[in-house]
Amino acid sequence: MSFMSSHLAIAMLFLHPSGTPETPVGAARVDEPQHGVYNDHGTKRPMNFPDAPDGSRILSADLHTHSVFSDGHVWPSIRVEEADRDGLDALALTEHLEHQPKAADIPHPDRNRSYQVAKREAAANKTDAVMLINGAEITRGMPPGHVNAVFLEDANKLRVDDAEGAVLAANDQGAFVFWNHPNWLPQAPDGVAKIFPFHQKLIRAGKLHGVEVANGTLDAYSEHALGIALEYNLTILGTSDIHGLVDWTHNAGHGGHRPLTLVLAKDRSPAALKKALFAGRTIAWINDDLIGRSENVDQVFKACLTIKPIAYLPKSSVMEVSLVNSCPLAFTLKNEGVRTFHNVTDVVRVERYNDKLLQIRMNDETKSLQLDFTVLNTQVRPREHLRGSLTADVSGLARDASLLQPNAPSNNASK
Repeated sequence: MSFMSSHLAIAMLFLHPSGTPETPVGAARVDEPQHGVYNDHGTKRPMNFPDAPDGSRILSADLHTHSVFSDGHVWPSIRVEEADRDGLDALALTEHLEHQPKAADIPHPDRNRSYQVAKREAAANKTDAVMLINGAEITRGMPPGHVNAVFLEDANKLRVDDAEGAVLAANDQGAFVFWNHPNWLPQAPDGVAKIFPFHQKLIRAGKLHGVEVANGTLDAYSEHALGIALEYNLTILGTSDIHGLVDWTHNAGHGGHRPLTLVLAKDRSPAALKKALFAGRTIAWINDDLIGRSENVDQVFKACLTIKPIAYLPKSSVMEVSLVNSCPLAFTLKNEGVRTFHNVTDVVRVERYNDKLLQIRMNDETKSLQLDFTVLNTQVRPREHLRGSLTADVSGLARDASLLQPNAPSNNASK
């Protein structure tokens, strides 16, 4: 890669004085292909997620990107390095089939060329931690609008006269096919995603599998697209649709991130990723918002946030706990449970890769703690947030014995 011996010193920053490797917050597993070590000036850029409670891997995938081989502004090798810097698990190269504005300068007739160049550059630079996926964007008027096909064998076979024929040709290759940015103003002037009989026909035939509900080029989330996904059982996706540089467009490396799809997969492999996409086990992530079916969003919520018990405050029934966030996005939570907070209001924010100290009025002696939240930075239906619970074993915390005596002053009411 473009990082070599000069970056070994940076890698040493992640060593203990004894020389034993330390896994920083958000780091990938040491037993898998590793992303490169880059100097991002102390920021935690890679977007790595813990495993979900059900044992699934939470994979990060960007399934809609462009390079100079259609209307993007960079060579495919830049797309690969950006993905490696971001710690992505998967990247799809999805050039427009019909829209080739640089044809006078890059008149390559092979619509697989972007993917081929990306694969070649990744192999040459030993960038093996990002799964590269061949794809294409069928670029037509509405309906169907723009449609992505990923996991293609040959994008050239989609270059047919009619849009339905292109979609069917993608399905013939076992591709995963999804509808792009249905709220794009040139095709939806009111900003409202609307489904057409053309889409309904494809869905009934099992030929259209997903829909974007968040798109980085539009910098927008579509609640109407989410409603369509839920009504027609389509996989929910978020993509960057990147044309320029990720760093410029999304402030990557400095607290921002490209919109992505988080995929709950059995393992980290192209086959498991594809299977999970077809099964609809996805969450769209844009800004700090998680968008998807409640059961999928709940898996990410519980993977990211954990309660770490600390101690009871002296001579009180108030327990201190740390709410730990192990993920690269912040959470905004509203307390909806019976336990009230002593030090903060009912709305708390836990920053990315950070923690929040909570003082909880326990009142009664208990061996376990449950906190019930509305997760305000989620959408599980249009204008509806996830209701989720976190639990912790607190039986190991010692409580002031005087508070447990039968004649001790009553402390049953929340203050």
